[in-house]
Amino acid sequence: MERLVYQQMAELDDRHWWYRARRRILAELIRREGHLPRHAHILEIGCGTGHNLAMLGEFGHVDALELDDEARALSEKRLGRKIMRSPLPELSEVRDRHYDLIGAFDVIEHIDDDAAAVAAIATKLKPGGKLMIAVPAHRWMWTAHDVVNHHKRRYSKRALKALIDNSPMRLDKIGYFNSLLFPLAVAERAVSKLRGRDSADVKLPPAPLNTALERVFAAERYLVGRLPLPPGLSLFAVASAR
Repeated sequence: MERLVYQQMAELDDRHWWYRARRRILAELIRREGHLPRHAHILEIGCGTGHNLAMLGEFGHVDALELDDEARALSEKRLGRKIMRSPLPELSEVRDRHYDLIGAFDVIEHIDDDAAAVAAIATKLKPGGKLMIAVPAHRWMWTAHDVVNHHKRRYSKRALKALIDNSPMRLDKIGYFNSLLFPLAVAERAVSKLRGRDSADVKLPPAPLNTALERVFAAERYLVGRLPLPPGLSLFAVASAR
């Protein structure tokens, strides 16, 4: 990702509605689908500025991995210990068959060989351990945001399912999220393109709007993984190591 993305992440990850609501959704999905033991070993791949680490720490002992030096330094302050620097698919610093849960939240779309990445992650999970993935959905929604984030692709539900089905893991659950705000996002992107303002800049909305958007998005935590949501901005998958 470009430097601007990490700077915006560091500035906004504890205040912006998208980060705050997504953490709540991921936490609820882990509670329901993770089936984690006490004192679980958890790894977040591509932890960025570390904004998910405290949430993941509610479920067990957390390790993390991040390639960007500045983001990794901030993550180490938040976690209080070393963050690994080991790219996918090599994961040379990561112990084999060690983790009960590995999270890759908006990470796999950055990797040239996503199949090799998922296969490598499978080797780091204990038998029965869980991989949780979140990825951006719909190729037709490609914008400047994808460019500055160095995305290689956005996923269809079919493509994400095939990725897991063709891996060493078993697909447990798959679906959309950020669905309630999807019509608004489609309209906003269409208007921006028509006006020639396809911007990658992420800004904090005014406080009342930021709060309202967080509440709407976070409300999906009661539905994600329980009911099939209509198309949304993102897809999730939960898979088990064999």
